[in-house]
Amino acid sequence: MGLRHVKAEGHSRGAVLESIGRTLATASNGIRVLADHAATDKAFAQSLVDAVELIGEGRGRVVVSGVGKSGHIGRKIAATMASTGTSAYFVHPTEASHGDLGMITSEDTLIPLSWSGETAELANMLTYAKRFRVPIVSISSNRDSILARNSDVALVLPKVPEACPHGLAPTTSAMLQLAVGDALAIALLERRGFSAEDFKTFHPGGKLGAQLRLVHELAHVAEQVPLLAVGRPMSEAVIEMSSKGFGVVGIVDEGGALIGVITDGDLRRHMTGDLLGQPVEEVMSHNPRVVKGDVLASAAMEFMQEHKVTVLFLVDEAQMPVGILHIHDLLRAGVA
Repeated sequence: MGLRHVKAEGHSRGAVLESIGRTLATASNGIRVLADHAATDKAFAQSLVDAVELIGEGRGRVVVSGVGKSGHIGRKIAATMASTGTSAYFVHPTEASHGDLGMITSEDTLIPLSWSGETAELANMLTYAKRFRVPIVSISSNRDSILARNSDVALVLPKVPEACPHGLAPTTSAMLQLAVGDALAIALLERRGFSAEDFKTFHPGGKLGAQLRLVHELAHVAEQVPLLAVGRPMSEAVIEMSSKGFGVVGIVDEGGALIGVITDGDLRRHMTGDLLGQPVEEVMSHNPRVVKGDVLASAAMEFMQEHKVTVLFLVDEAQMPVGILHIHDLLRAGVA
């Protein structure tokens, strides 16, 4: 019988939940220990600052490397850095020993990961880095290890219990490596003033890309915008609302600035025998909800939900209407 079919005695639902609870508690404690270490250990805190400065001042790219679980974490760190403005990529140390060392230049910064700091597969990469003066920012848990001693900046993490009951499978330790990698990436992001617009450049696809799109990219413009001048009769407003299909019409003054809107709700509130003959300014709602075209789509969605509206007019600095955005436009783009 295969191992997957072996069920330990007493392996009940309660035992499963207890095991999960222990793992989560161990993970939570590990992050707490790391945060306390950064706050109280001056040497470790300084090494974090030094790492950010060394990477941030580098003219090349960040090369992340590691074996096993450290390698998987390294790939994630490289991906996070690359997506937040720090040019980075992952090189496997074994592949490096068979030609990929040529991908690393003296202008790059090497970030090798090894919990023990004694990973044999990293030896050739360290030798190469030393020979060509490639700066090394290592992540390990052993200050006296070969890796830490040969680094320009050694990030020595506190030793924490693994969630694995045998203390063998890298669990909490891998999470601490990832946490430090994320901390470096975000510190570098903030150091260079990486903006949401910059972030959008690296994330054009998926829901995240949709949320980072700007309002003017999704809005309807030109002849699609339902508008009517002040003084016109409500009969024309109803026609404009129906023909454009947004359930609203914007009212502009003599100079073309948006001064009000008429919605289906306004029509119902003013439903009298002479409604169609009234001037639009008698029916319109003043101080309409508007948005600028350079606002993030996610912010526009939040604004709509907060004010319980489904349509926003886009206006320029002079309050001139330049477009219209419906909540359905945001939903189709995948913002919600």
